[in-house]
Amino acid sequence: MSGGPIVVELKDVHKVYPLGKTQVHAVRGVSFAVEKGDFIALTGPSGSGKSTILNMIGCIDKPTSGTVTIDGVETSSLSDRELTELRQKKLGFIFQSFNLIPVLDVYENVEFPLLLGKQRPNRREMQEWIEFLLEATGLASHRHHRPSELSGGQRQRVAIARALATKPTIVLADEPTANLDSKTGQAIIELMRKLNQELHTTFIFSTHDPNIVAAVDHVIRLQDGQIVEQTVGSRAHGDAAGAGGAS
Repeated sequence: MSGGPIVVELKDVHKVYPLGKTQVHAVRGVSFAVEKGDFIALTGPSGSGKSTILNMIGCIDKPTSGTVTIDGVETSSLSDRELTELRQKKLGFIFQSFNLIPVLDVYENVEFPLLLGKQRPNRREMQEWIEFLLEATGLASHRHHRPSELSGGQRQRVAIARALATKPTIVLADEPTANLDSKTGQAIIELMRKLNQELHTTFIFSTHDPNIVAAVDHVIRLQDGQIVEQTVGSRAHGDAAGAGGAS
């Protein structure tokens, strides 16, 4: 990392879920920070806590103890309404199952999150921004297609454009290549890296994909809800691919 402003910070975060008469410790004392413009992967075996941490960063879940701070805002004391506003202003989401709206075409799916906020952008500016995203993701010629008319890779490109529509500080991507073949997955990784570099948007991945792990700048490896290894500058040093193979 390069010493830029901190946009995500977890301090001694624990997450405990009740399961009948027992408790499941999904996350155990996790602390780390993410800088603006970082391209970072949370990796580890199933059940290691990746998705739970992503959900807490995404203000979908709250820690049992410890703090999660998003762009200077500590989230544990926020109301549901305040958490919703924080998500809309600061966060974009990419899911492995795409989660597109089937009755809307490509343009409308990308536009949709812009229509949800209290303050809608100027219509001309909104149209120009959507046009830019469609061009950047290679979807300009598919603007009037519905999701059912698109390939898996094209659907994920729509999901990426939609995640960026509100100009979020942070994009959270949960296994974004899991439902794609390896060639398409690699193209999606390269697209996200390009957008990360051009827009300075922070990307945080939860992933098993060694190709994502090989592409990022910072790897956090989890096991049993704890951080067991952090690798900074892995892409530059070429050692992340080996780390990814162990997950």
